[in-house]
Amino acid sequence: MGNIFIDILGFTACSSIIIFSGSKLSIYGDKIAEITGLGKAWLGLILMASVTSLPELITGISAVSIINAPDLAAGDIFGSCMFNLLILSVLDARIKKPLFSLVKSSHILVVIFGIILLTIVGIAIHLTNQIPSILWMSSFTFLIFAIYIVSVWGIFKYEQADLMKSGETNNAYTTYDKVELKKVIGNYALHALIVICAAIFLPYFGENIASATGLGNSFFATLFIAAATSLPELVVSIAALRMGSLDMAVGNLLGSNIFNMFILGIDDLFYREGSIFSAISPTHLLSVLVVIIMSAVVALGLLFRPEKKQLWVFSLDTFIIIVLYVFVMIYLLLN
Repeated sequence: MGNIFIDILGFTACSSIIIFSGSKLSIYGDKIAEITGLGKAWLGLILMASVTSLPELITGISAVSIINAPDLAAGDIFGSCMFNLLILSVLDARIKKPLFSLVKSSHILVVIFGIILLTIVGIAIHLTNQIPSILWMSSFTFLIFAIYIVSVWGIFKYEQADLMKSGETNNAYTTYDKVELKKVIGNYALHALIVICAAIFLPYFGENIASATGLGNSFFATLFIAAATSLPELVVSIAALRMGSLDMAVGNLLGSNIFNMFILGIDDLFYREGSIFSAISPTHLLSVLVVIIMSAVVALGLLFRPEKKQLWVFSLDTFIIIVLYVFVMIYLLLN
């Protein structure tokens, strides 16, 4: 009983640290984009998505390379993708008009790349014993890396063209900005180090709790670890909502899901006992399929752009996302 209490305490402490410093990372990432003139669109889609996904990256590497728990790493990734899309429902509930009627329809491009990457991952899990390996990694891992690079390039070019079409330009930074940039990068590095330290220990406590409670690594990682590592996204998204930057919030969440697939490839790189896709439970396939369906629902919402909310404080699309999320959690718990 004493050990489980220590594990819960350790898990809670690591989660709290990740939430606090992860949120600070996002704030400093925003300042870096402003000073360097990267622009909010690029920031939300790629840079901020990478920043807020740092906990998933370190947690996954720790899970596969230190405690040898690939199911924790996979559960964290897929659970994080679902949680990110669930945050869209949270944002929708906090505004009067439907969320997808207030943001740019160009986010569909990010959703499409996300669905492509998720489909590749699903095929890799399903055909894991039939596809050749390169060194110890699945050949699909290299395909994931390639598609991720193409998606980053494609989204960047699309956003740049959109900025030029709207007549927006980025301001070059001054000498004063360089001094400010150095200070901001220092703060960013400090909180990045804190997040890394906390994320290294998070899978250790998580695996102990999952074993002691009988919940299983897949369910515990998909629900609890994913929620802990994704809470920085929630904090950043609500802050962006308050600032009126809905496009940045949505871009961050959708971009994080693309980066999560890249992280899964990194996890395969660090898992030296063979392909991670052959080591994780096939039950993760359901999570992959549900994230694909949730993403398709988001794309439909962005395409049809409903003008009124149909279900209390929710649009039909964001309500469907909530239903799908609850369904997956109940299924994983029962199985």
